Amino acid sequence: MNPLLTPDYTTDPTLGVREGPDMAALTIARAAREAGVNIETVRFYERKGLIERPPKGEGYRVYSPEQITRIRFIKEAQQIGFSLAEIKELVTLRADPSADCSVVQQQAMAKQQEVRRKIEQLREIDAALETLIAACPGQGVLQCCSIMEALTIRASSPQADKPRSKQTEHRRRA
Repeated sequence: MNPLLTPDYTTDPTLGVREGPDMAALTIARAAREAGVNIETVRFYERKGLIERPPKGEGYRVYSPEQITRIRFIKEAQQIGFSLAEIKELVTLRADPSADCSVVQQQAMAKQQEVRRKIEQLREIDAALETLIAACPGQGVLQCCSIMEALTIRASSPQADKPRSKQTEHRRRA
């Protein structure tokens, strides 16, 4: 099992964050290193409102152990496929003492369904590639390549006949 995806059932938000004099001055570089991300990731999370930008201490910003934990939380949620918008909702729920676990479970179930849809799409792509590869002679001049021929035929056919991806549909509506 991937240790990054192992559930942690504790409620201690500072679990795994070292305390003591070594953690006294967590500059952005040290905070990023402790959280296992790069500095630009920390800045990106700040711009997106996922973590608060700390006030300047003695000429530089000082990050708290709680912020390190939040950065790690964000990174873990990204690892299992949650978008930044979804993570923002999870972070809000995490901060709400009256939040119900069922809301998080519903979000996880929706994410799982999305992943399963993507897996099915990838299987369809794999099958199409398998068919193209099997039909290709794999040698000779490029003009005789059945893969290139199939792609050229699809490229020259009207757009209306082709299935559209979700991204293409989204762009058309916008």
